[in-house]
Amino acid sequence: MNLPNKLTVSRFVLTALFLVVLFTRWPGHETFALILFSAAGITDFFDGRIARQRRLITNFGILMDPLADKILTCSAFIAFVGLDLMPAWMAVVIVARELAITGLRMLAASQNLVLAAEGFGKHKTISQIVAICAVLTTQAYPHWGRFGELVFGFPILGQTPWAHSFTQLALWAAVALTLYSGSVYLWRNRDVYLRDM
Repeated sequence: MNLPNKLTVSRFVLTALFLVVLFTRWPGHETFALILFSAAGITDFFDGRIARQRRLITNFGILMDPLADKILTCSAFIAFVGLDLMPAWMAVVIVARELAITGLRMLAASQNLVLAAEGFGKHKTISQIVAICAVLTTQAYPHWGRFGELVFGFPILGQTPWAHSFTQLALWAAVALTLYSGSVYLWRNRDVYLRDM
């Protein structure tokens, strides 16, 4: 197994650890969850980059890299709903899009086709990772003492700390990009599902 694929597999492990920590109540668990999720997000950046630079692109990586992304982000959004950190409808939109694209890839695989991730999909993933990190940061920074309040707790408009306002904006942006990228992907690959209809 080459290095990019190892990084992809490590994202599955980090996702499991992230969820365990997120739902475990002990001092500092919010910060540790943020660190684990950030580490998983970094592996997403490096596995694709290394694979392209070193020409280590494999069918395993083409299929498993986006799947690892989906499991990481969907797990986080579903967990946030359970913890009352975001509206359920947002998570439903995001998870439904990811399931639809996964179904399309499975259909393509049954036709001996491999659908690689596209540019919009990567932008979508980045927006989701930013939104999740923002949610985790708003939960963690109150435990960082004076530093957290100085950096993340000051208001820009009204009385709401800027980090909370940014988090709401990031969630909306993630939902919008998720819908847009899913629509583009389904349209560009419409031949895959139209031939079986």
